Amino acid sequence: MKLRIAAAFVLIAATSLHAQTAMPDLSTATPIAGNWTYSSTLDGSEAVFVNAAAQPQLTIRCTRAARRLTIAKPATGASPFLSIWTSAQVRSLPASFNPATARISADVSAYDPLLDAIAFSRGRFGVGVSGGPPLVLPAWAEPARVVEDCRA
Repeated sequence: MKLRIAAAFVLIAATSLHAQTAMPDLSTATPIAGNWTYSSTLDGSEAVFVNAAAQPQLTIRCTRAARRLTIAKPATGASPFLSIWTSAQVRSLPASFNPATARISADVSAYDPLLDAIAFSRGRFGVGVSGGPPLVLPAWAEPARVVEDCRA
């Protein structure tokens, strides 16, 4: 009996967490205005999306030696997950918040299929944290170039 009650609580908690971090279907959402830029760095490369006011909204950075990519966006506080929506995949990645930079970020292997889903998403992909609206970005070549740099 106690085991059934415990299992029910685990199921309720998991469902509640999923509801807090679930990403809506963004297939018809309009990406925000702005531009992607690509640049080489000492340890890899990065793609940065800046909005129309030239404020960075998302950074995808490769650390080539570790074959890891970091996806980071400005945030005002911590969130357990950084949720990614593409036309082919939706995933919530464990995230960490850095108060010094006011950014929330998640790391993935350079060979994670989520990166291919971002690169080949149809027109847009979304990034969000619980409690806030998703950031919908145009799917341009710059993020794909960073992924390829990290895999080379």
